[in-house]
Amino acid sequence: MRKNLLLLIVLTKMLTSCGQEHKPTTRLDQKEFVMSNIPDTTVVKKSVNISNDKFIDTKYVYADSDGNEVTVVNSLPKGGLRYSAPSGIEYVYAVFWTRITNETDSPLELTMDFSEESYQLPSSPDRLFKLFIPTDTMTTDKETLFNYGLDLKKYLDNQYHKQTDFKRTITPKGVNGFYVIILFNKGVDGTIRTGLSLKGQKILYRVNDKEIECGYINLKQLK
Repeated sequence: MRKNLLLLIVLTKMLTSCGQEHKPTTRLDQKEFVMSNIPDTTVVKKSVNISNDKFIDTKYVYADSDGNEVTVVNSLPKGGLRYSAPSGIEYVYAVFWTRITNETDSPLELTMDFSEESYQLPSSPDRLFKLFIPTDTMTTDKETLFNYGLDLKKYLDNQYHKQTDFKRTITPKGVNGFYVIILFNKGVDGTIRTGLSLKGQKILYRVNDKEIECGYINLKQLK
């Protein structure tokens, strides 16, 4: 009888301790990748009020000798979640968009391409990233959607091992928007800010403190 009582006490303690265990959960540490809706800096080539649009980070306005303008608008990021590549490598991603308005009387032709190799953030040498430009068109009605309406997994699963060449023509007085995806090898401390800008006929793309010459534009008179 005494042995049975002792056995019952031991079993009761074992069941109680098992019920108190918690299964480990895997989640992205929010400190690794901060998605703030408040831009750190706003760089404008001409006086432009952009404070009313919560999705915009920077806006640049360039003019030709006749006063015709080309406007480049760059978004804040969405994402900060994880993406597993077909190779099994896991990344932290962010989605951005750029919108270009062509107010000149000539078609605006731009060509862009990013390296298949990873880039390095100068301020965080252990943070490596890849850049992709989907062919999807970004429109204003997608601004409130998850990942700005981009089916990121579908695109990357098909294009992960392919070079990201991009060509687009923007008609006179026309507007066109496109996406840029960033894949980081690990979470980034602080905010991520990107932006496309023009320097003569060169297209530059900035990721925090890393500036990449990545393309060409056909308009020669922009300043």
